[in-house]
Amino acid sequence: MTRRRATVFDVMLTVLTWAGTFVMFAPIAWMILTSFKTEQDAVSYPPKLFFTPTLDHYRRIFENDFAAFLTTSVIVTVVSTAIVILLAVPAAFALTVRPVPKWRDVLFFFISTKMMPIAAGIVPIYLVARTFDLLNTSTVLIIVYTSMNLPLAIWMIRSFMVEIPRDVFDAVEVDGAGRVREMVQIIVPLIKPGLASTALLCAIFSWNEFFLAVNLTTTVSTLPVFLQKFLSFGQLYTAQVAAVATLINVPVVAAGWLAQKSLTRGLTFGAVK
Repeated sequence: MTRRRATVFDVMLTVLTWAGTFVMFAPIAWMILTSFKTEQDAVSYPPKLFFTPTLDHYRRIFENDFAAFLTTSVIVTVVSTAIVILLAVPAAFALTVRPVPKWRDVLFFFISTKMMPIAAGIVPIYLVARTFDLLNTSTVLIIVYTSMNLPLAIWMIRSFMVEIPRDVFDAVEVDGAGRVREMVQIIVPLIKPGLASTALLCAIFSWNEFFLAVNLTTTVSTLPVFLQKFLSFGQLYTAQVAAVATLINVPVVAAGWLAQKSLTRGLTFGAVK
């Protein structure tokens, strides 16, 4: 009887898992499907599941400087994420392995920077960027995305470092390794999955960010701003927007797929000892 109940429970859990997966994936599948429809088919009611596919929307995307916006997004995302990781590792090291005085206050300060709504800070950020002639440049986006993701990265990487057994640090002290060698050759290899998951999350936040990009840049901007070009009231651009959104999501999905092993290990780092 107990074994039968366990089997029934497993079946129900499997069904619920697949149902939840379908619910989460359905909007993405519908977006991709809509991108191949004509504008009339995209807004038809009831929705059409069978239609003649078209690639006109994708052709129009590449006729509207998509490559320039893509290049900016890639540069801003990669550079800002790299800077975040380079700064977050020594910061987390100083707050965990060899903690500085009042490290709890420092941690609170980092996370407190995420409490203010970004809309409240856009005016001073804009004025500073204008003063230093950084408006409408990739540099200003790299700076603000780095500052946006750095507190999160420090907290995440610190949580991974905390899970390293204390015996490792004691062995390093006995060996007489310096701080730099301890961090680079000992700590970083142990938390590689955590670094991968942190880098991926920071990259996703930078890739999808819209508010700062639309207020600080115009011609030199990112793909979320490019998507806005096709949003218009009173006109049919549903399928066109779906096509742009599909292309924007492809790099993120591909990165997540390639890094899924490291991402899973990083998010579960230290959960089982």
